[in-house]
Amino acid sequence: MPAPITEEQNRVDREALLDTAEKLFYERGIQAVGMDEVRAASGLPLKRIYRFFAAKEDLVVAMLRRRDRRWRGELAAHVEQVPDPHERILAVFDWLADWFAQPGFRGCAWVNAFGELGSSSEAVLAEVRSHKRAFHDQIAGWVHSTGVPVVEPVFLLAEGAIVTAGISGDPAPARHARAAVATLLGKTP
Repeated sequence: MPAPITEEQNRVDREALLDTAEKLFYERGIQAVGMDEVRAASGLPLKRIYRFFAAKEDLVVAMLRRRDRRWRGELAAHVEQVPDPHERILAVFDWLADWFAQPGFRGCAWVNAFGELGSSSEAVLAEVRSHKRAFHDQIAGWVHSTGVPVVEPVFLLAEGAIVTAGISGDPAPARHARAAVATLLGKTP
């Protein structure tokens, strides 16, 4: 009889499964990737995968939730090292430009998930909305510290740059959005 699986092994396997799902879903799309492909790429048996996540939708939501924490955490780590509040807002767009230029960039994982499943999965739609609210609130906190009432335009410029870069495959929208935000903040771009 095999030894029981430890809590640590469960944690490691769950994280590896989420890594695999995120990579496959982001590269190829959620609907294009079947659970057999996730199984093969992760090396975990389907039975074990379904013990972690009862349905593919649960795996997608968990992957998006984990990606949200990492994505917004990396953005915050970059932005919050900048002391000047106005420059901090511009640093958002510098970070976006770096992200857009990374190999394999395919736009916003949440917009992609919304496009694929937003009308058919309440759970995915709720996770997408949660991410967008959290990103908006993150931007709002940084913008409020400038004293300039431009939260909505800055947020929309960030979102627009993400979508445009994802579609065009060009990181230039971050630079263009940064220049527009500099103008909104009364700074020379």
